[in-house]
Amino acid sequence: MAIDEARPETDVPPAGPAVLAEAGAVASDVAAAVRYYPVAPGVALHVRTGPGTQYDLIRTLPVGSRVPIFCQKPGQAVKGPYGTSRIWDNIGNGEFVSDAYVRTGSDGYVAIRC
Repeated sequence: MAIDEARPETDVPPAGPAVLAEAGAVASDVAAAVRYYPVAPGVALHVRTGPGTQYDLIRTLPVGSRVPIFCQKPGQAVKGPYGTSRIWDNIGNGEFVSDAYVRTGSDGYVAIRC
């Protein structure tokens, strides 16, 4: 859950500050659990809005990048340096890259499905 604005102390939910502190600790644990994986050597990788090349291009990652994988989603099959894969890695809010270009050490899923 993202917080878009600071709330005054008087706007604390009925559960109280202890629950908020616990929720923050859980969010920190989840963030700490995210692993970063290297993009294939020599590849400037396209980041798209969805799991396929038909989705809009958002940006291109520079050669030598490492990406977090928050979750993975099936999509268009892509052939890359690490084989052909239908798995697309979610590396940010609405940002996907083909798993065929990310060295995860597995041909399958390494994160939860989106």
